[in-house]
Amino acid sequence: MSSVRWAWIFLDTPSADAATSWRFWAQATATSLAPVRGEDGEFSTLLPARGRAWVKVQAVGEPGAGVHLDLDVDDVGAEAARAEALGAVRVGAIGDTVVILRSPGGFTFCLTTWDGDDTGGPVREGLPVALDQVCLDVPRAAWDAEVRFWEALTGWELRDSDEPGFAYLVRPPDLAVRLLLQRLDEDDGPVRGHVDLACADRGAETARHVSLGARVVREHRYWTVMADPVGRVYCLTSRSPQPPPGP
Repeated sequence: MSSVRWAWIFLDTPSADAATSWRFWAQATATSLAPVRGEDGEFSTLLPARGRAWVKVQAVGEPGAGVHLDLDVDDVGAEAARAEALGAVRVGAIGDTVVILRSPGGFTFCLTTWDGDDTGGPVREGLPVALDQVCLDVPRAAWDAEVRFWEALTGWELRDSDEPGFAYLVRPPDLAVRLLLQRLDEDDGPVRGHVDLACADRGAETARHVSLGARVVREHRYWTVMADPVGRVYCLTSRSPQPPPGP
């Protein structure tokens, strides 16, 4: 059984580029920015018109735009200890409500205290696009350990994708965030991550993102690799943005 109560996608952007990045992603996802928070105004949330939010933005000091996951759980201390037993490395903590870790392959994520909000999953019906997936880019040497780790940590069912070199974890129906793993051609190196958007019309979304300041990096059969105005690589995919049908 999964211990994950809610999952957040965090878009991390160097402070100098944060305003440009945040504006782009609010427009690209048809959301609005919540009032900034944090001691230096370094956080905000992308608020959908309806339903619960699942994407946050953060201004950081490190160079390069990236992504990380926050997993809300009931008992952060116990879940952090379990993650370490599964092969994660503890990086730090913020009080007793946030523990920062790295997966066995080096991908940063946080375990955070669930706020008790159980008002239901996100309302996504009718949306032409949804930023709903984090794809972990995994070198070959790290593949087996990384896949086992995320399957055990989340408790979500692992399935092979129809596309060779990919596997995904089946998210619970009341969660917005999906986790995909891609086996890279490179032999070694750290596990990285990027975000994917599900599109009702990938061609139309590609044109719209370009009009907002993104650029096309390369085209594939089922996805288009893009770079946002601050250089963050992401993908537009031909998956349906609608939630899966209920039982």
